[in-house]
Amino acid sequence: MASRPYFILALLIGVIALFAVGLPLSAQSNERYIKDENPVVETDAAKGGKLWVLDFKFKDPRIIKVNIPGKGQRVCWYLWYQVINRTGEPRTFIPDFELVTHDGKTPMVYRDQILPAAQEAISRLEDPTGFYQIKNSVTIAKEPIPPSYPNASPKAVTGVAIWIDPNEVTPTDDEKDKKEKEKIEKLAESNRFSIFVAGLSNGWSLTDPVPPDTKHVVRRKTLQLSFKRTADKYSTKSEMIQFVPPVQWVYRASSTIDLKAGPAKK
Repeated sequence: MASRPYFILALLIGVIALFAVGLPLSAQSNERYIKDENPVVETDAAKGGKLWVLDFKFKDPRIIKVNIPGKGQRVCWYLWYQVINRTGEPRTFIPDFELVTHDGKTPMVYRDQILPAAQEAISRLEDPTGFYQIKNSVTIAKEPIPPSYPNASPKAVTGVAIWIDPNEVTPTDDEKDKKEKEKIEKLAESNRFSIFVAGLSNGWSLTDPVPPDTKHVVRRKTLQLSFKRTADKYSTKSEMIQFVPPVQWVYRASSTIDLKAGPAKK
């Protein structure tokens, strides 16, 4: 009986060690939930307009190396997320993810890309059993997000946004391309960046044209998530990327909005 306390202590130490080194990265990270307290509001009583907002859950961005067909071994940045619909009706989520750096000479903008090889590698890491059926920015828009009702388990739909830096030197580049790319700032050199998520709401606004353009600018209600990275450009450690609160909602120019779909004005 005297050895029992030592057995329990050893067991606890073993469990702690398992959590420290044995669990996959996806199990060690916290999920952040952005919940709109009033997901549906009246915007134009005369026309029956309604402004709706979907809830958004995400993990801090991560980095993974993947062999991309035709591109070779590439460093991929990705954002795991879930969308929850509490608006009472099915809503189509047409996402637009942009990663924008803040610490270079000029802001660099990177668009989410559809990369099947990277998506498969990420799914093996984040969802080895295939339970969540992780979607990309095209497949997640094929079916409306089903509504989740009070006092019921949320019907979350899981997706991933993926970025690779087109300015990174690759084995297939010739000498001219390599010299040109070496002059351009790289995503790996950034330590402060934001991810803009459009499509979570049907809110939009029109602003006056910016000369010499003559067309009005359409701006979507967009979620801004800010992050910092405490690592140098050679590091691919995902744990060095941290969320910087608070989250912000901004109205931002977007090329993917479909005014015929009936969005509600700001």
